[in-house]
Amino acid sequence: MTRIILIYGAIGALVVGGLMVWGMMSWTPEQMAGEEGMDSGLIVGYLTQIVALTTVFLGIKHFRDKERGGVIKFLPAFLVGLGISAVASLGWIIGWEIVLASGFDYEALMAKMTTQQAAASGATGAALEQKIAESQAFMKLYMENPLVRLPITFIEMVPVGVLISLLSALLLRNSRFMPARQAAA
Repeated sequence: MTRIILIYGAIGALVVGGLMVWGMMSWTPEQMAGEEGMDSGLIVGYLTQIVALTTVFLGIKHFRDKERGGVIKFLPAFLVGLGISAVASLGWIIGWEIVLASGFDYEALMAKMTTQQAAASGATGAALEQKIAESQAFMKLYMENPLVRLPITFIEMVPVGVLISLLSALLLRNSRFMPARQAAA
C-alpha cells in the first residue's frame, strides 16, 4: 500500500507542482492583480489540483485490482486516497516555494489586491488603512516564517484531496465499477 501511495502521490506532486510553476511564471503581476486574474487564478489553481489528483482514483483502482484481487472496502480505499493526496500536496508546497524563490513578488501582489478589494468594498480613510495594515502584518508573518507558510500552503489542497478521495473510495468499493480487465490468452 505504501508503495502505491508514494508512486501515485509522486506523480500527482509532479503534475501539480509543475503546473503551478509553469502557470505562475507565465502570468505577469499586472494580469494577476486584476479581478479577472484573481478569479482565473483560483479556477486554474483548483483545476490543476483536480487534474493532479486523478492519481488518487488511479491509485485506489490499482490497489483494488492488483493488491486486493478486485475488491476493496471503503475505509482502506479512502485511506489510500488520503495518502496519495498528502504526498501530492507536497508538490503544491514545493511548486509554491519555487515560485517564491524565483523572485515572484507575492507581497506586492497581495498588497495591491488587498487595496483594490478594500476600496471596492467601500472602505475609505482609516478603515482602508487598517485593512492594509492587517494585510501587511499577515504577509510579513507568512513570508518570513515557513512554519506558518508551509502548513497554509498544504491546507489549500486538502479539501480537494479529501473530496476526490471520498468520491473515489465510494465508487471503487463497488467491485463491478470499472472491474479489472483480464489478460487476453
